[in-house]
Amino acid sequence: MKEWTKTIEIDAPIDYVWSFLDGPVENMQRIMPGVLENKPVKVTEEKVGSIYRQKYKEGKRIEEYDIETLEYLNTPDEKNLKVGFTLAKMFEITAKYELRKINDQKTQFTYTTRNKPLKAFLKLFLFFAGDRVVVKFCEKVKKEAEADYKTTSAIR
Repeated sequence: MKEWTKTIEIDAPIDYVWSFLDGPVENMQRIMPGVLENKPVKVTEEKVGSIYRQKYKEGKRIEEYDIETLEYLNTPDEKNLKVGFTLAKMFEITAKYELRKINDQKTQFTYTTRNKPLKAFLKLFLFFAGDRVVVKFCEKVKKEAEADYKTTSAIR
């Protein structure tokens, strides 16, 4: 199993950043362009245990898998979402998004992902894997949230 974590500051209020992680699929697609669909299969009142069927395009291939909500917290100063899924029957993956309000205009974003290979030969593959994907994802969330906030602020 391998885990990567990255923390950055985003110049946007916590609710703006949260809308990309726990909002409409159109917002999710801005930070994860490969997501084609994210349809509810089972939704629980407390969110934990909810399952969404997601279609994701990687190159020419389209994968479909069920994503389960493992943790969920939505308060004015702190928001957490942890999801888990199995990718191509080869990896168990969890992704955790943690937001902490620094002030009314700034949010701390921590992204943690954990990959567990389900086949022995994949352990070597993970040994050489770096954090490039995690860093790139954090930068994408920062870019989209800040751009969205600046546009919305300019309209007011």
